Amino acid sequence: MPEWIRGLFRKAADEAGIEMVRGGALEGDDLVDAAAGAHALVTGQRRIGAELIRAGAGLRLVVVQGRAPWAVDREAAAAAGVRVATLPHRGAIAVAEQTIALVLGLYRKVVPGHLGTRDAEYKRFGVEPIRTTERKIAFNWLSYDDVRQLHGRTLGLVGLGGIGLEVARRAQAFDMEVVYHKRSPLPRAHEAMACVRHLPLEELLAASDVVSLHAPHTGATEGMIGEAALKTMKRDAILVNTARGGLVDEAALARALSEGRIAGAGLDVFVDEPLPANSPLIGAPNVLLSPHVGGGTGGGQVGMVRDVVEKLIAVAEAGDGAR
Repeated sequence: MPEWIRGLFRKAADEAGIEMVRGGALEGDDLVDAAAGAHALVTGQRRIGAELIRAGAGLRLVVVQGRAPWAVDREAAAAAGVRVATLPHRGAIAVAEQTIALVLGLYRKVVPGHLGTRDAEYKRFGVEPIRTTERKIAFNWLSYDDVRQLHGRTLGLVGLGGIGLEVARRAQAFDMEVVYHKRSPLPRAHEAMACVRHLPLEELLAASDVVSLHAPHTGATEGMIGEAALKTMKRDAILVNTARGGLVDEAALARALSEGRIAGAGLDVFVDEPLPANSPLIGAPNVLLSPHVGGGTGGGQVGMVRDVVEKLIAVAEAGDGAR
């Protein structure tokens, strides 16, 4: 957890009179000892198993920030009379929605369709408007031959944190197969819970119809989607980036789009922000750009902290009847 988010938690906990101990760096007996004195445990993706739940008699609540399906041993919690609260991560949901919006925008040609309809481009085809009925319509009057469906496609997630999990949930609603790549793959049982399958990066790039980036920007990920990665992708694949601009070699991406080596790109983040007016991406074909709004209009992290603290207060005020 970044220091600034830890600071938000400390401030909110102090104001509510809650003593907070950070266990993220603890392992083994040290973690069990810390849990033994807790009335509530809060986690993101790290599993709260039976050992931690049974560590102390005072535990009354486990809070999960996000929706990692493996985060809590629910049978052990139920047996111990410990409530479990799942709080979907507001910021992760916002970015996941932006990711799906970019994918659908490209697949369904939303922007070209809007502009073509607004600007009466049908005139280029020598047709005239008709009055429609239930059976009489002007289907696809702009003669698009590349409007596609997500159904049955393969989504490749590069990174599988809270945002990646939220994107996976939404993709599965479209009957997409979801594969992922991360440095430390999930245990097979956890993959089954999340309905995802791990692949090495090169295999993921080659297999995916949509490649969506959800990795942090580090020295190891700088420019990870460059010439070699783009050549590995399918010609009809699209790239979506709602993570950080530095993950992508933008000049290489612009060339790949211009040469038709991939089918499109949806980008909410860039190496330089705002996107410079002379960026090669602006003139590239089949690119959908948005002004880094994936996280919504701000406040997601503050709202997440508030949700957690409100749960803790509610259980504390409910007394023994909350068990």
